[in-house]
Amino acid sequence: MVSSNLKIYSKKKYESNKSIGKILITSSTLSSSNIIERMKFKKTIHQFYPIDHIFFSNKFLDYWKPSVAIFLESEIWPSMFKSIKKRNIPLILLNARITRKTFDRWSKISFFSQSIFSLIDIAYPQNNETKIFLKELNVGYIKKIGNLKYIDNDDLKDNRIDKKLFSQFQKYKTFVAASTHDTEEIFAAKTHILLKKNNKNLITIIIPRHINRVNQIIDDIKKHKLNIITRSSKNKNLSNVDIFIVDTFGESKKFYKIATSVFLGGSLIKKGGQNPLEPARFGTKILHGPDVSNFKEVYRYLDLLKISSKVKSPLQCAKSIIFKKNMKKVKKMKLLGKNILKNTLNELDKSLHNEI
Repeated sequence: MVSSNLKIYSKKKYESNKSIGKILITSSTLSSSNIIERMKFKKTIHQFYPIDHIFFSNKFLDYWKPSVAIFLESEIWPSMFKSIKKRNIPLILLNARITRKTFDRWSKISFFSQSIFSLIDIAYPQNNETKIFLKELNVGYIKKIGNLKYIDNDDLKDNRIDKKLFSQFQKYKTFVAASTHDTEEIFAAKTHILLKKNNKNLITIIIPRHINRVNQIIDDIKKHKLNIITRSSKNKNLSNVDIFIVDTFGESKKFYKIATSVFLGGSLIKKGGQNPLEPARFGTKILHGPDVSNFKEVYRYLDLLKISSKVKSPLQCAKSIIFKKNMKKVKKMKLLGKNILKNTLNELDKSLHNEI
């Protein structure tokens, strides 16, 4: 049983393993269910995760009878964990992620939290901070093998550039501001105004973190006398457009593919930033504000590759933007991802053969 939306490379490795009857992937979202369906696995199936109550957990486990249970990142489910251990099923926390905020919350109920975390047979933290927190929370066996987010699936069809979108933006320079929160759209708009002085064919693409804010964002940006269209308008004429707002779900990657510089939101305000690896693997330069506490180690790695910059003002942001992709650095990221994948699959092999 694999919990959450894990894009495991089981299609190549475990789908052909005759000793494995079924691979069950669970999640709580319809989008992840659709992703699994599109992959057309033969023995891998998707189910929605049950409510974390002892009655539903027992019923779920009695029906599926898993041999191994793998949970991802911060998926900690007390009732399910207890039911799993009563059945002596190996319990793995893969690519574990515990932030300082989450750790502080668990620490307030330390007796309960330690009793739950101690049920984990082995945890693989994605960063050193999580490794420390897991030890404090009473996880017995901890081994760091790297962050799964570095793994890139070259086989996925959606890694291809959207030809219609590419054609639409081909003659323009673009700057993307993604996962933006309140005030960060205005930051992007002010950056656009500065860039426009020397780049007349510029379009700034804004991808808000929450698209229900779009009307407010439009009202705020209009005060700066900028021309705006939205993705949902399906307006193909981009002449005289300043700001292109993506008000549709699940399309960020399409715009990362045509981008050269991406500002990631949640970093000018105290939200801890967003994962920069998805845009970075398409050769974009990553720009961010001061707060990237949720991805400190990832940003340190990108700093080493010299493909990320911290910006605090629209002027600083405008000066940091480039209009050319850097695919050489992407190769280094892919190599790191391949090594992490290899180590991860080796560890999972041990678990599947009861070698924990």
